Amino acid sequence: MVTKKNSVSWSDVKTKLADFDRAGLLGLLQDLYAANKDNQTFLHARLNLGDDVLKPYKVTIERWLWPDVFKNQDISVAKAKKPIADYKKAIGQAEGLAELMVFYCERAAGFSNDVGLQDEGYFDALVQMFEQALKIVASLADVQRQPFADRLDTVRRTCHNFGYGVGDNMDDLLAEYGADK
Repeated sequence: MVTKKNSVSWSDVKTKLADFDRAGLLGLLQDLYAANKDNQTFLHARLNLGDDVLKPYKVTIERWLWPDVFKNQDISVAKAKKPIADYKKAIGQAEGLAELMVFYCERAAGFSNDVGLQDEGYFDALVQMFEQALKIVASLADVQRQPFADRLDTVRRTCHNFGYGVGDNMDDLLAEYGADK
């Protein structure tokens, strides 16, 4: 007789982890750390280790939003957004999220402007990220907010070169979030 195995959940893992001692948990974490680069990046961010915990996230964003056109590299909005979601899970500090979101907007706008990319889906994702960046920037203290607002304004001005109403949409978003100049 064949029995259907239920899927494993976090509850099952948590139950098993209760049997581990400190050395066993450290060994498990060491194995997870060694297993892949994403785990390392997560732990470095969570534990605030290294000079720049945002750097590996930015490298990934850069790769997928500003590919090497001479090497025939692809663009991927989904793969460029993943590091932001990963950082949010790892630590999710508002200033770090703002930095990654604004960086995303800068890279997407810069690449489009430099190579003349005309892709409506790419632009839609850029405007959505621009809005998310405005929301997170608005939650920051005044001292932190202004440099991000200035960078987003530069992105907005660049995006007026694109068509598809990208710059106009950003103008509307800046006015909506009270960050227009």
